[in-house]
Amino acid sequence: MLELKHISFEAGEGVSGREIIRDVSVTLPDNKFIAVTGPNGGGKSTLAKLIAGIERPTKGQILLDGEDITAQGITERAKKGISYAFQQPVRFKGITVKDLIGLAAGENISTAKACNYLSEVGLCAKDYINREVNASLSGGELKRIEIATVLARKTKLTLFDEPEAGIDLWSFQNLIRVFEKMHDETHGSILIISHQERILNIADEVIVIADGKVVQSGAKDEILPGLLGMASGCQFTKG
Repeated sequence: MLELKHISFEAGEGVSGREIIRDVSVTLPDNKFIAVTGPNGGGKSTLAKLIAGIERPTKGQILLDGEDITAQGITERAKKGISYAFQQPVRFKGITVKDLIGLAAGENISTAKACNYLSEVGLCAKDYINREVNASLSGGELKRIEIATVLARKTKLTLFDEPEAGIDLWSFQNLIRVFEKMHDETHGSILIISHQERILNIADEVIVIADGKVVQSGAKDEILPGLLGMASGCQFTKG
């Protein structure tokens, strides 16, 4: 279980500083599918980066299974079972797709096993397994390869920042299937930042963030009907 207790985050210093996250307290229970949504610029991606350890909170505590991990960075949190998939995936010149998946899995993975992960995300394995993770890959290809690496990690908490971006050539329903299968097989929690109604619909819980604050939080069936029925500026799309 992950707990955020009175988390605040300020970008910049002094008079030029701007508070992006404001006194946020939420609990992410084990084995849950949690969707985070809300207006653009409301602090959703910053919150995910704070959980992953990419950013450090200005105030508050982050607890993982009761352990205070507030001061720990992304490497320490990754070792404890937190994965993060970027909105814009990172390119790794000089490393092949197979090697990247092996690093994620933490083992010298076989070609067949690496191919299975690529097939899960809709890529023809033989066309990608030995390619470098560099500029020759499109944004959509990188996004799917990144999702394959997250599948290989099988962590207790996986964070996705708008995973639907750049996958227009891949069936959106396949993306939903990947998340559902990951949830069933890993029994870990998945937190997804998204405006996609179809992703929100498969969540167990929905958290709405606006202006750096949690404005709604609860079971999907309690939050979603009102959320979709109001002009909130969340820019929901059907997918």
